[in-house]
Amino acid sequence: AGFYEVGCMCTPLDAGYSVLGWNHPGFEGSTGIPLPEHEGNAIDVVMQYAVHQLGFSPDDIIIFAWSIGGYPATFAAMNHPATSAVILDATFDDLLPLAISRMPESLRGMVIRSVNTYFNLDIAAQLNRYPGPVLLIRRTRDEMITTIDPDAIESNRGNDLLVKLLQFRYPKLITESTITMLREWLSAPTPTVQAAVYNQYSVDEQLCTSLLKSWVAVNSASFPCLIGDQLSSEEKTQLLLFLASKHLIN
Repeated sequence: AGFYEVGCMCTPLDAGYSVLGWNHPGFEGSTGIPLPEHEGNAIDVVMQYAVHQLGFSPDDIIIFAWSIGGYPATFAAMNHPATSAVILDATFDDLLPLAISRMPESLRGMVIRSVNTYFNLDIAAQLNRYPGPVLLIRRTRDEMITTIDPDAIESNRGNDLLVKLLQFRYPKLITESTITMLREWLSAPTPTVQAAVYNQYSVDEQLCTSLLKSWVAVNSASFPCLIGDQLSSEEKTQLLLFLASKHLIN
């Protein structure tokens, strides 16, 4: 949704990383049409170029994307699962809820059919097919990916992207009470309130780390991770909050 030449490139370049940027089909000087299938083809060419022409190993590549760029980024990640990590900045889970929120209710049926037929950007589903490290960056006053207004952080669709990721990766931690708690943490209007929610549940980060390491040592590091059956409700709550804090920053 923006030009990679401005802003996004500077920080990793200043940190000493090699950076390969690209524009969506139809953006700026790029040819083509920005439809989902064209986006997928284009980003796959970029990945193939990085690996086969520039000589980068997939496990040395980190994919960074902003906003709607989350669609091609997750497409690339799920098709190149050895990629080192994915960072999604101000990205949503699915285009449909955003489209519905911006159009008159009388056009709801047409919006649903149009999006599902031509612009089915299910970023969450693609991200769930990537097995590596994920970091979500949430803008706390984002006017583009909220369904109410920028101040209603509980309507930020980045929240739903996180929830869907954790539901897939750690299904045994998901209960009605833990999801309610997670939504409470995500809906906190300020960092102070969010920290208070986190502390309210007495999250023991050392215990959470130990539980995860023990599970991986006995089982595997693959997803879905089925840790949770032997945990108490309080331990599930702590572990889910801990994982949420490691996957999302403001």
